[in-house]
Amino acid sequence: MNQKFYKYEAAGNDFVIIDNRRNLFDSKNPNLIRKICDRYSGVGSDGLILLEKHKNLDFEMIYFNSDGSQSGFCANGSRCITHFANYLKIIKNKAKFEASDGPHESVIDDLQIKVKMKDIKFSDIKSYNDSKMTTFIDSGSPHIIFKTNNINDLDIISETFQNKEKFKYYSEGLNYNYWDTEKNKITLRTFERGVDCETKSCGSGSVALAALLRFNSITENENILISMPGGELQVSLRENNHSFYDIWLSGTVNQVFSGSLKCL
Repeated sequence: MNQKFYKYEAAGNDFVIIDNRRNLFDSKNPNLIRKICDRYSGVGSDGLILLEKHKNLDFEMIYFNSDGSQSGFCANGSRCITHFANYLKIIKNKAKFEASDGPHESVIDDLQIKVKMKDIKFSDIKSYNDSKMTTFIDSGSPHIIFKTNNINDLDIISETFQNKEKFKYYSEGLNYNYWDTEKNKITLRTFERGVDCETKSCGSGSVALAALLRFNSITENENILISMPGGELQVSLRENNHSFYDIWLSGTVNQVFSGSLKCL
């Protein structure tokens, strides 16, 4: 049996998306998911996303890391699946959908697709008060964030290997994020769990960094542009006395190609 798939990218963060409204895809087979995501023997991607029916909302998003494991909320992936739902004529320019952390909203605004994130409570932000401004923030997925210098020269694999030893008590794993400011530009690099390498961008990591910058009064802007190796994403957020809310992540999305899988 052949299975139609679609390859998407959002700021270089790439995904295989499958229309699984008929529940024909073997989502209980992590070896199959790993094979599809493999960049040498499969399609190649940072993750695999299933679009499935939902009884109350427009659709449900099921996300898998490239290692076959199910993961937390994937913000860039949610922007891609919004484009895909529009392509399938399930939605027009707005969507309400279910993800691993509950319901979300997304909007198609010309070439930009934006998704609304969950609120981030100040009490859930953990600052380690060290020279790297090390901070833990869960923005749908868990992120540990470090301030660094000369970010373009950073050996992210070596640095992350050392940090994993320090934070191994996070049993479910972490995304390791490194940021710097240069020439008035905020730059982020991410070593992503479940992919086990650096990805070109990270949507939830961008949201976590924006929250850190506001939490530490590094910027007062409600709209924050984050630059990554794969492109730029914009985070908008507001705050009250106890949390960041009305958080939106926006950027471009591209359907790169489609094809059929013969490995099912």
